[in-house]
Amino acid sequence: MSLRIEPKEMAEVLIKIRKMSLAQEMSLKLGKSLIMTGDLYPADIAPVLAPNKYGNMAVFPMAWGFTYKAAPKPLANCRVETADTKALWRDSWYRRRCIIPASWYYEWGCPVYEYDNRSMIEHRNTKKVKFAIQTEGSDITYIAGLYRYEEYGGMQIPIFSILTREATGTVKDIHDRMPLILDKENILDWIRPNGDPSAIVEKALSNMIFEKAVEYHRSPNEFIIM
Repeated sequence: MSLRIEPKEMAEVLIKIRKMSLAQEMSLKLGKSLIMTGDLYPADIAPVLAPNKYGNMAVFPMAWGFTYKAAPKPLANCRVETADTKALWRDSWYRRRCIIPASWYYEWGCPVYEYDNRSMIEHRNTKKVKFAIQTEGSDITYIAGLYRYEEYGGMQIPIFSILTREATGTVKDIHDRMPLILDKENILDWIRPNGDPSAIVEKALSNMIFEKAVEYHRSPNEFIIM
């Protein structure tokens, strides 16, 4: 999975983040860009909605993917079905929840045909296609996640991972999993530290629209060389 952020839809948020001293320090420590538009991948810095010290919603820069000793790469996703029981996620599930606003997300899946008579084996062996998927009727897709702080070079850096669930609606035709996506009206209840995440999960959206993705090529200037 990867994300897409179109600058016109979140210009105000992006301008605010780029001015933050936290964002600038993170960029230098991690060697990552603060452009935060276009296609974003695990380990990139992204704009994230989370509670500030007063419990009010605010925007923060966060790096994508919890680190774990047994995993060679950052853990970009967390299954919502086990987030409240596994030690890696449990504390964040109950105390540190966030929202990653994106224009859409990408997923590789099986192509969809109007009349599909393929067997299950034929379906699984079909060459995967990259799809762009977003909330129906909205320019912004609000993806639920968890966050925590990890130390890099003596600095506490906020890190997030995306919650995933079993695919529903039209998405299940192309992939078996999808992010946990919420309506804008449920964002505040989700990020409240004293909220009930299980109750909000029941309100997750399932009406997505998708199309074959257009490939955008990343400019080398988007990376910071340390």
